[in-house]
Amino acid sequence: MKPVLLLDVVGLTALSLRHMPRLSKLAAAGWSSELATVLPAVTCTVQSTMLTGLAPSDHGIVGNGWYFRELGDVFFWRQHNKLVAGEKIWESARRKDPDYRAGNICWWYAMGMSTDITITPRPIYHADGRKSPDAYIRPPALHDELVSRNGEFPLFQYWGPGAGIQSTQWIIESTRHVMRSQAPELLMAYLPHLDYDLQRFGPGHPQATRAAAELDAALAPLLDEAESHGYAVIAVAEYGIEDAHLPVDINRVLRREGLLEVYVQDGKEQLDTWASRAFAVADHQVAHVYVQDAGDVARTADILRATRGIDEVLDRHAQARYGLDHERSGELAVIAEPGAWFTYYFWLDDARAPEYARGVDIHRKPGYDPGELFFDPADKLAKAKAGLNLIRKKAGLRYAMSTVPLNPAHVRGTHGRLPGSRNSTPVVISSEDRMPPFVEELMRGGKPIPAAAVKSLVLQTQGLPE
Repeated sequence: MKPVLLLDVVGLTALSLRHMPRLSKLAAAGWSSELATVLPAVTCTVQSTMLTGLAPSDHGIVGNGWYFRELGDVFFWRQHNKLVAGEKIWESARRKDPDYRAGNICWWYAMGMSTDITITPRPIYHADGRKSPDAYIRPPALHDELVSRNGEFPLFQYWGPGAGIQSTQWIIESTRHVMRSQAPELLMAYLPHLDYDLQRFGPGHPQATRAAAELDAALAPLLDEAESHGYAVIAVAEYGIEDAHLPVDINRVLRREGLLEVYVQDGKEQLDTWASRAFAVADHQVAHVYVQDAGDVARTADILRATRGIDEVLDRHAQARYGLDHERSGELAVIAEPGAWFTYYFWLDDARAPEYARGVDIHRKPGYDPGELFFDPADKLAKAKAGLNLIRKKAGLRYAMSTVPLNPAHVRGTHGRLPGSRNSTPVVISSEDRMPPFVEELMRGGKPIPAAAVKSLVLQTQGLPE
């Protein structure tokens, strides 16, 4: 059986590939195609579609987060694999070969995943409130192997204003070690580096070009190692990133119309999901809007359709056109116009913003916040304060990182809607010169490879019937 290295190169498009000679060489030796992503084009949704071959309406991952109606809370970046319905690639393979082994390095929903090897970021939350970088790794002995070789997982370079190449390098080196020491038939690795500067600066900025070159150089040793160990390499991207110029404060719109409510603690406002008649869970260029009373749905839809920056407002029937009609979806799903994106902000006065708004706090915020990639330019001491807090951390003291700007205008790249141009369309690359028959047929007709076909692509590359 041909082993496969499945790389999720976040944000990879034909535009970024121009500055990646090593990955381009791999594509030239094999084949490449545009990839037809799904709505919303965000990490958790697209990864789940690739691994199961199912639409969001079937696997249930309708975004990076959603409103858990049974709990009355919005949760982003959950980790348990039981949230994802459907049979995954390796589970299908094991029906044909019970000895088939799979490894996951940082693809999402890793906790409880049925892979043989699992590596995913998992900070240590100390009893005194401190947070330290670490990872959940199984088998357990692999944890100390990787930490002794590569150091602790670089959590603060994985996300936040310090996010950079170090986290991707750690993942690459860990992938190389697993390939050498464990040699699973399927080895998956998530490489986030392009995501950072393309959102910070936009896809056409010189820094985006530098990020692509950085990633290509870091990736070269892994690609060489895969070739020497006989692995086929399949590189995919969940989405491409387009220029962003218009933030849409969707929750503020709903609040001003009397549909969204807040409650107050210690002088700060909190989103009141229990009392609100309607509120939005913002996720890049798509927002799920949860409407408590069916009688308010039509009015809420009319308000949103009249809002600048909103392209489509989908009720449950219209969501079915995109394979998004799942019980976890909002009563309305809202798509931003090209170049627009949704903030999660619900307060009307920054002095009343909740404490977490100015910090990197992905699990408490009721929506995605790309502002976490920046040190607040309005605070000239933001970097110095962050450095002081790191000293406090190393000394075992508690600290709070309040560095994130509340001005969304700094964000220059976004994604989530279906791409409208080749430069924002993700790609798929295979090192194999022979295409599976279904790929050959699609390419002959000038059609992209659907994200849901990645599962078939992996299995057929390995010579396994589905």
